[in-house]
Amino acid sequence: MFMHKEKPARHPVAPGQGPEASGPRLFSASALSGHEVYNRRGEDLGDVRELMIDMDSGRVAYAVLSFGGFLSLGDKRFAVPWAALSLDKTKNRFVLNVEQDSLLHAPAFDSDHWPDMADAAWAKAVGEYYGIRHLGTARG
Repeated sequence: MFMHKEKPARHPVAPGQGPEASGPRLFSASALSGHEVYNRRGEDLGDVRELMIDMDSGRVAYAVLSFGGFLSLGDKRFAVPWAALSLDKTKNRFVLNVEQDSLLHAPAFDSDHWPDMADAAWAKAVGEYYGIRHLGTARG
């Protein structure tokens, strides 16, 4: 039997963080999933599919982006360090400071073959690619 689950509000925010503030400071993880990601030139870089949480710190370590493909078939996934993303509150989307063409050469994976994101060498390579010196999440 198919049960319809009502979708949560697009941007649930913490109390006291309403429209009078410059923008919400707290988002639910489900509200961020599906958010579009663009670069500073306005080129579409995909959308957020997952948030990867560092269980030691409780902080978001990576946003997993989906880019390319058609209807999620043949798309690539990219674990982008959370620190590499900024939120454009006026356009309600994330901004990643990379060219669309350079994303094609970024460390990527497909949805059936995820990397070991706790691997120190992998974390270092991803951090260096996006210009983040220390991710502080991988153990090695």
